[in-house]
Amino acid sequence: METKKTTETKRTTKKTQAKPSGKLSLLDAAVQILTNASEPMTCKAIVEQAGEQKLWSSLNGKTPHNTLYAAILREIKLKWNDARFTKLERGHFSISTTGK
Repeated sequence: METKKTTETKRTTKKTQAKPSGKLSLLDAAVQILTNASEPMTCKAIVEQAGEQKLWSSLNGKTPHNTLYAAILREIKLKWNDARFTKLERGHFSISTTGK
């Protein structure tokens, strides 16, 4: 009689790595950029500003603006009134006055 080994499914966990001092996540950089912005911005413009201001840089990834867009929408959906962002029109975001 053969015994079958059962394999446990392991969840892959996101490893947290220490960020170099002075570097922000792209979402945190977006908050800082939108706080100082005079008008709503697109994710592409936010990523460009983050790079120019040296707040965030990515060594890999072809479409960081799409990743930022999805992350902002996810925060708005999950946190609703406590979200740091407000979507004003298609593709344009502003800092929320109710959240933070």
